[in-house]
Amino acid sequence: MLDVVVIPDRPLERGTDVPGRVALRPGGSAANTARWLARLGTRSTLVTAVGRDRAGRALVESLSRDGVTVRATRVASRPTGRIGVIVMFGGERSFVADRGAANELRPADLRSGWFTGDLLHLPAYSLIGTPLGDAGRRAIELARENGALVSLDLASAAPLLAKGRRAAHRLVEAAAPDILFSTAAEAEAFIGGYDVTGLLDAAPLAIVKRGAGGATLMSRDVPAPLRFEVATPPLTATDTTGAGDAFDAGFLSAFLSVPADARRRPAALRRAALAGHRAAARQLTAGTSELALA
Repeated sequence: MLDVVVIPDRPLERGTDVPGRVALRPGGSAANTARWLARLGTRSTLVTAVGRDRAGRALVESLSRDGVTVRATRVASRPTGRIGVIVMFGGERSFVADRGAANELRPADLRSGWFTGDLLHLPAYSLIGTPLGDAGRRAIELARENGALVSLDLASAAPLLAKGRRAAHRLVEAAAPDILFSTAAEAEAFIGGYDVTGLLDAAPLAIVKRGAGGATLMSRDVPAPLRFEVATPPLTATDTTGAGDAFDAGFLSAFLSVPADARRRPAALRRAALAGHRAAARQLTAGTSELALA
């Protein structure tokens, strides 16, 4: 996805303009995670669909330069997806999504050989609608056939809950993720309450990202349910776009580096969360380079 990031220098004023900055950046939740996995030394492949346009070519080239293997279906009938990101003071954002070609990935576009890694990671967007949702479910089947784990990020509450909470629960239950990521707000919206331990009904391992408040880790793969907090030093950020995806990458990279029989031990989970925090901090401090569409 192409991010069109709007950062005003002062609060927006109705009916007039304010100074600020408008930047074109590579984006998309899955692409951000794939990029950070590669930056952290973990082999990663992005399976995606882009338009046959300059934006699509530039996004694929940008990821390839970062070491990501890109399996991109080129869609002639739709432009590459775009997201308008309006950044408020304090770094919180609002989005306007025009997903375009990103929604056109189809099950027939997928190849079993693309899913031979240790883990398949999806944002919840990849389970929504047709044909993309069908492709996301087919990707899970192929990954499971090849012995891979599955991680899922709830990503954004509004699209996930567009057809109601029960429908959202069915989508996640069908995916049967081994690892579930969410923000506190996404968890509360998905569960319908404030006790985030309800996420363990959907996955044996759940991570709730709380921004400057750190992260909550929960597991039911031990003799007794496990829950603990991992703090992070607060950072002042103008734009938090991509930090959650970087956290996912940092966590998964560290998680997969541990022998399978030790991954769910508290010490290993804590190290993975700290690695997630470090990757998110790098995203917050370094940001994402602008994209050239020449």
